[in-house]
Order: sequence, then C-alpha cells, then structure tokens
Amino acid sequence: MTEDTRWEYRTLQPPKGPTHKEAADPAAELNELGDAGWEFVDTIEYVGGGTKFLVFKRPKRGGSSE
Repeated sequence: MTEDTRWEYRTLQPPKGPTHKEAADPAAELNELGDAGWEFVDTIEYVGGGTKFLVFKRPKRGGSSE
C-alpha cells in the first residue's frame, strides 16, 4: 500500500442473544469478510461497555485515486 491508497470501510454488528449479554459466534461471517478482502481494524463500543460494531477496511476497488 502507498500513501495514496484509499480505503473503504464496513461495519458488522455482532449477534446478541435476547439478554444482549451473550453473543453468538460470528466466525462464519468474519471468514466471509476476510475472503472478500476485508481486514478487522477496530470496535465501536456501547456507552457503558459491550461491542456495538466491528469495523473492517480494505483498499478501495477501482484504483487509489477515487
């Protein structure tokens, strides 16, 4: 990657159970995102704790000057 690389971002909301305390394993969806070129980079947390979103990025398709 160069300084001119442009990125696109995607978020995934982790699955939660009825109590919002237990979460289902998102491994299959994470593997699909990885196969599509997405890289996990960060989380966005709820105020007070817990993961609201997983954040992914990949180089923008169609070149670096979009």
